Amino acid sequence: MKVVVVGCTHAGTAAVKTILNEQPDASVSVFERNDNVSFLSCGIALYVGGVVKDPAGLFYSSPEELASMGAEINMEHNVKNIDNENKVVLIENLKTGETFEETYDKLVMTTGSWPIIPPIDGINSENILLCKNYNQANEIIKESKNAEKIVIVGGGYIGIELVEAFAESGKQVTLVDGLDRILNKYLDAEFTSVLEHDLQERGVTLALNQTVEKFVANESGVVTAVKTPVGEYDADLVILCVGFKPNTDLLKGKIEMLPNGAIVVDEYMRTSDEAIFAAGDSCAVHYNPTGGSAYIPLATNAVRMGALVGKNIVSPTVKYRGTQATSGLYLFGFNIGSTGLTENSAPHFGVEVRSVVVEDNYRPEFMPTTEKVTMKLVYEVGTNRIVGGQIMSKYDVTQSANTLSLCVQNKMTIEDLAYVDFFFQPHFDRPWNYLNILAQAAVEQERKLAK
Repeated sequence: MKVVVVGCTHAGTAAVKTILNEQPDASVSVFERNDNVSFLSCGIALYVGGVVKDPAGLFYSSPEELASMGAEINMEHNVKNIDNENKVVLIENLKTGETFEETYDKLVMTTGSWPIIPPIDGINSENILLCKNYNQANEIIKESKNAEKIVIVGGGYIGIELVEAFAESGKQVTLVDGLDRILNKYLDAEFTSVLEHDLQERGVTLALNQTVEKFVANESGVVTAVKTPVGEYDADLVILCVGFKPNTDLLKGKIEMLPNGAIVVDEYMRTSDEAIFAAGDSCAVHYNPTGGSAYIPLATNAVRMGALVGKNIVSPTVKYRGTQATSGLYLFGFNIGSTGLTENSAPHFGVEVRSVVVEDNYRPEFMPTTEKVTMKLVYEVGTNRIVGGQIMSKYDVTQSANTLSLCVQNKMTIEDLAYVDFFFQPHFDRPWNYLNILAQAAVEQERKLAK
């Protein structure tokens, strides 16, 4: 069996390793247009902020490791065309300019995503940077050394983490976002209001509910300001973090995709072409809170999907379990976790929900210290099925987001979580675990509504 893998970051690396582990006789050829594989882009802010001193730790594999497993690794090679009818790919060696063809029995598309670049006046000015891969991370570090005023455009996880990194290093930071709250996709207002207040207390300028109209540049073409309908914000450096789009142009019109270009795969990672598998940021995922497809580019999704490509490359063997888009964030001492739908996002997915918010200590008050935990549970009206949750504390409670994620995946109800068995030990929690208490608040809410 001859397998061609296009792209080798999270999903591609996982696919190659699993294929060669499960099918040692397979011929696997990898074509990657960058000069590295397996870069953890979620660690960029830590690298930029100096928390990660050695960037080598942000790579969990290498071309050498994959080659030692038996793969043929072709770095700085760009796939220019895919003829899926004849199972042929056209490849350009970016170092020599040479082009050649490669045939395949199975094709694995793990081409990932790319930052969205909005068509804004002045977007091509110097010192407007993207934040996705290793080379871009190094460029950000280089340019930020001499920049005093930094504008981050986009208030998602990457944008917020960069805000923290630059604020900690003494830069004047402005965050611009078209939505009225930071982290809008992950957290509801009860959480974001606390975080926004904290950011402002630390001197960060929040330009929320504002879209960028223009990037102002000087005579040398270097950006000097970001203009919105509300005002103009001085900038020595601008970093765009407005989201990602799937890299799937090579297969457009050849296989089934969502309107945004995300490849549709079945539960075994097969596309509508039986010879083509796909995984990672180039794909739509099965979103368990709604039971439908969604585009959620996360490394956690990518590595699981990539591994499943390897499991199923010969025949359907292991099903994809779907995702809850569970995520965690550390921001200025706050430990934050979220999973599934928020109260804000649920209407966009056509799910009618109710929610409860509870604040409680994570362990008994008789202990020498304890810490407040703010929690929110989101559940479906009529079924009481848990569809999402959020949790935040100065104490590290983020693993509880994984517990809530399992609740969503297994279609547990608020009653299930209210009385599920959690251990009690005063060092760690209370006789009723704080997640029990959260779900019991939801049960009580439903009891009162039923009167």
